[in-house]
Amino acid sequence: MAIVYTWEIVSLKTKNEVAGDGIVHANAVCQTYWKKIGTDENGVSGSFTGATPFSAADLTAEQFPAFDTLTEATVLGWIQAVVTGSYEEHVNSKIAEQIEESVSPVTDSDMPWV
Repeated sequence: MAIVYTWEIVSLKTKNEVAGDGIVHANAVCQTYWKKIGTDENGVSGSFTGATPFSAADLTAEQFPAFDTLTEATVLGWIQAVVTGSYEEHVNSKIAEQIEESVSPVTDSDMPWV
């Protein structure tokens, strides 16, 4: 089963944070909420919703972009750099389970001897 994945940002939380160089970053992204959606070749989809925190505390002003210059691609890049290895395998397996359950649903059944 081939699954094509897409990502979206659901929401962001920000705060004023002092960076490693002592500069205060206004509206520094401190929490992201995201969704990864997988769709199989038959158009059946499943999704996984996650939350990933971030901090500007160890960054300099040059390393941390201003909030109003952020793009969805930039923030997704931050998230995708964290959602790797066994975590990504877990996310993808949960999506695949949802797709499989849509194709072959599991139902509660009465016991045949009742």
